[in-house]
Amino acid sequence: MYEETTAADGRLLARLDGPVATITLNNPAKRNAVNKAMWVGLRDLVGHACTTWNARAIVLKGAGDHFGAGADLSEFHERMDPAKSREHEQVSIDAFAALREAPIPVIAAIRGQTFGGTVGLTLACDLRIADDTTLMSIPAGRLGVGYPVSSLNDLVAAVGAPNARDIMFTARRFGASEALAMGLVHRVVAPAALDDAVSEATNAIAANAPLTIAAAKAAIRAIAGGRLEAERDNLAALVAGCFDSQDFQEGCQAFLDKRSPAFTGK
Repeated sequence: MYEETTAADGRLLARLDGPVATITLNNPAKRNAVNKAMWVGLRDLVGHACTTWNARAIVLKGAGDHFGAGADLSEFHERMDPAKSREHEQVSIDAFAALREAPIPVIAAIRGQTFGGTVGLTLACDLRIADDTTLMSIPAGRLGVGYPVSSLNDLVAAVGAPNARDIMFTARRFGASEALAMGLVHRVVAPAALDDAVSEATNAIAANAPLTIAAAKAAIRAIAGGRLEAERDNLAALVAGCFDSQDFQEGCQAFLDKRSPAFTGK
């Protein structure tokens, strides 16, 4: 199955290729800086990929040589109004939440400049694969903006409090090797290998049982967020749903037959 759609006047592209949806920040003239319409459109496209397309994984990437230069600076004159600034912050928070809370894995394919709010986008993803041209920074301290608390939570979860302090307090730039050492990205590859590395990851995910992946993602989020007890009943229901599924029967039979399973998510 192959489908395509767009949002934010073409500054967001989305396609479904088999079980994998790819969402592209498509503003290369501004190194994929994200404007207000793009934040809103990104939230909507993630929902579309999960519910309408029933994708098993999402890839988030930037067009051209950069993942994203952060928020679109041309809108900063509007954001000098505190009320308007809060509106902008909320739509970005909603986009982060859509990625973070998607029931399917989301993989960020990172290259080139990845600054500010677009670092927040990668942090809201489950896996981050970068090439060695990657240059990252969160320059909030140089702009006087408050970085969303939910994204700071993602940052601390990824790199720990000491590295988060370094990143936020200094606003300095760092490359792919340092990002890997911090835990900000999971893997670094050569530029020519990035697409293949991302495809390898998404193909592995798409071949596995969707209900198992959804249950695991929900449980990992609850554990990492200190919400295990509060969500225990819901998580137990997700696990029970795996054992009650046709996919569980298929997985067991495929194991006995010594063949690859064909999961349907039912």
